[in-house]
Amino acid sequence: MTPTRLTAIYPGTFDPMTLGHEDLMRRASALFDRLIVAVAAGHHKRTMFTLDERLEIAREEARPYANVEVMAFRGLLRDFVLQQGGRVVVRGLRAVSDFEYEFQMAGMNRQLMPDVETVFLTPSDQYQFVSGTFVREIAMLGGDVSKFVAPSVLRRLQERVKSAGA
Repeated sequence: MTPTRLTAIYPGTFDPMTLGHEDLMRRASALFDRLIVAVAAGHHKRTMFTLDERLEIAREEARPYANVEVMAFRGLLRDFVLQQGGRVVVRGLRAVSDFEYEFQMAGMNRQLMPDVETVFLTPSDQYQFVSGTFVREIAMLGGDVSKFVAPSVLRRLQERVKSAGA
C-alpha cells in the first residue's frame, strides 16, 4: 500500500503576511507532506495589498519550505480544498477571542467537507498578539512594525503608507 501524501490548506487574506503567519506556515509545513498557503481574493474585505502583491509576498516567505505552495482562491474555501485534494484546513488561534469564530467556521466546514479536518495551531509566544489588521493600522499611523513582519514586507508597507499619504 502506497502512503497517501497529506495535503493541508492554510487559508487567509494575508494582508499583510506577518511573522505570525510565517511561524504557522513553518510549523504546519513540518506536520504535513504538502501545505498550500491559500491567499483569499478578499471579496468581503478591503485589502491594503492587491491579490497579486499578497501572492508575491507569500511566495517570498514560503521560499525556504520545499513542500509549501502558494495559490490564490476565490469563492468557497470548500471548493478550493476539494479541488486541491486537501484533507486538513490549518487555522491559527491567537487568543480566546478567536476561538468562537474559528470553532463556528470549523463546524460549518465539517458540514460542507465531512472528510476534511480542521487543525488549530497557536502561534509562538512572541506572535500571539500580532494580526494583519493591527500591523496595517500601526503602519498607517506611522508606527514601527519591524518586529511583526519580514523586512521585505516592511519595505512594502512603508512604500504603501508613503504613497497613501502623498
